[in-house]
Amino acid sequence: MHTYIHGNEVEKGLIASYKVSKLIAKCGKSHTIGETLIIPAVKEIISTMMPTQKDITPSIPLSNSSVSSRIDEMASDIENKLYDELKTTQFSLQLDETTLRDNEALILAYVRYINSSHAVVEEFLFAEKLEVDTKGSTVYKAVEQFFKQKGIPLSNVIACATDGAPSMVGRHRGFIAHLKREVPDIFTIHCVIHRQHLAAKHLSDRLHSTLQAVIKAVNRIKAHSLNDRIFRQLCHENEEEFERLLLHTEVRWLSKGNCLRRFYDLYDSVLDFFKCKLLDEKISTDLENRRADVAYLSDIFNKLNEVNIKLQGTKMCLIKAKGIIMAFISKLDFYKSCLLRLDLNQFPSLKALKENQTDDSCLSDTDLDCYSSHLQALKEDMTIRFKDLKELKIPEWVVNPFQADATNADPNLVEELIDLQNDIEGKVLFQQIGYEAFWPKEQDKYPHLWKKIKLLLLAFPSSYLVEKGFSVVLQLLTKQRNRLQICKRGDLRLCLSNIEPDIIKLASSHQAQGSH
Repeated sequence: MHTYIHGNEVEKGLIASYKVSKLIAKCGKSHTIGETLIIPAVKEIISTMMPTQKDITPSIPLSNSSVSSRIDEMASDIENKLYDELKTTQFSLQLDETTLRDNEALILAYVRYINSSHAVVEEFLFAEKLEVDTKGSTVYKAVEQFFKQKGIPLSNVIACATDGAPSMVGRHRGFIAHLKREVPDIFTIHCVIHRQHLAAKHLSDRLHSTLQAVIKAVNRIKAHSLNDRIFRQLCHENEEEFERLLLHTEVRWLSKGNCLRRFYDLYDSVLDFFKCKLLDEKISTDLENRRADVAYLSDIFNKLNEVNIKLQGTKMCLIKAKGIIMAFISKLDFYKSCLLRLDLNQFPSLKALKENQTDDSCLSDTDLDCYSSHLQALKEDMTIRFKDLKELKIPEWVVNPFQADATNADPNLVEELIDLQNDIEGKVLFQQIGYEAFWPKEQDKYPHLWKKIKLLLLAFPSSYLVEKGFSVVLQLLTKQRNRLQICKRGDLRLCLSNIEPDIIKLASSHQAQGSH
C-alpha cells in the first residue's frame, strides 16, 4: 500500500534527505543509521511533541543506498568546485603518507589557495592508495596522475610541505626531488612540527636512561590489568587528582610530555606501588634517585608541548611559525641562565621539589650542569634544524604596512607602499581584519606587494592538516566499516571539506520520490 504524499512535501523531503546525509557523513556514522535510528527517532519526536501532526518521515528517503548516493553526489559537487578553482589559481600543497591497519599505504593531500571571495582557504584535496611501495617516485606518480586526471596544472603549485621521511625529502629520489624537476621554482619545507619533535628526542645518556626508566615503570603498571587496578586503588587511597598513568606513544607529538607530567604528578604513589605492592625495592630506589631528573624532564617537555600546540591548527603561515620557533630558541638561553642561578620559576616541578626537600642534595651542581647542558644542546640542535626559518626574510611592512618606513623597503615596492600608506579605506580595512585577510583582498590593487608576500601567506609550514586527516580516516574505518572504500566514496570528503555542496541543485536533478 502506497502512502500519498503531496508534491511540495516530497521535494522538501528530498532536500532534507541530502542535509541529513551530510550530517551522517560529517559525524562519520554508518549509512544505515538513517533508517535504523534517525527515521524512528523523528517519528517518536513528532508523535510525542506534536501528536496531531501528520507523519512526514515517508517523504524523507534515508535508506542505506539513498544516504550513500547522496553523500557521493555531494562529495562530487564539492570536488568539481574545488578543482575548477585550482585550475586557474596558484596554491600550496601539504602531503604525507601513512599505513592503515590492513597494511594499505595511503596518501593524503591538502591545498591552501585564494578563493573567488579573495580569502585564504584550506581544503582537503585527495586521498589515494599506493598499490605496492611508498617510494618517492611512486608517490610522485600518484600525485602527477591525479593532477592530470583533474586537469589541474602542476605548475600552479608554488609551495609544498611534507614530513622528513627519506621517501619525501630524499635529495635524488624523494618525492620533492621529482616535484622540483617538474616545478623548479617551487618552495619546499620540512614540517616544522616534525622537526621540533625530532629535536625534542635528543637527550644526554643520563636523561635518556631516566626517560627509559619512566617508560619501563609505566609499562610495568599498565601492561598488567591487575597491577593497573591495584595502582588505581592506591591513587584513590592517597587522594590523588588522577588515578591512571599515561602510556608513551612515539608517533604522537604530545605523548612524551603528557606521560612525564602525569608520572611526576603521581610520583609518590608510583614509589609506594613498587615498594609496598610489588615489593620491588630496586625499581623504587632507582626512581627515587631519579626524581630530580624526572622533574626537569617533565618541565622541559611541558614547554616543548606548548610550542608544539602553538604550531598546530589551521591558518598557520610561515610568518607565525617563524615567530613561534625563534621565540622558543631565544627562551632556551633564558631558561639556562635561570637554572644556573637557581631561579626555578620557569621549572615548577623542580621548584616544588627543592622547596619540599630539607637538604640541598636534591639539586646538586652535577644536576644543574646536566640540565643546562641539555638546554644548550637543544638550542644548538634547533638552530641547525630551523636554519631556513631563521634566514627567512619577513619585511616589517608585511605585518604592519601603515607604520613601516616605506623608504626601507625594496626600491621596486616603495611607490606602491606609499600609495597603500595613504589609502584611508585600506587602513580602516586593515585595522578591522588584520594582515592575513587584508593582503588577499587587496592583491589586485597592490600587485607588486602581493607578489612579495604571497608565498609567506600561502605556504604551509607543517603537515598538521594531513595528520589530522589521517585521524579522521582511522575513525571512519572502524571494525564495523572496514570495507568502506575511503578513497572512492564521499564520506572522507564531506568530513574534511569546508566547501558547501549545492544541495538545491542536486535535489532538483532528481525526481522526488518519498519512502514507501
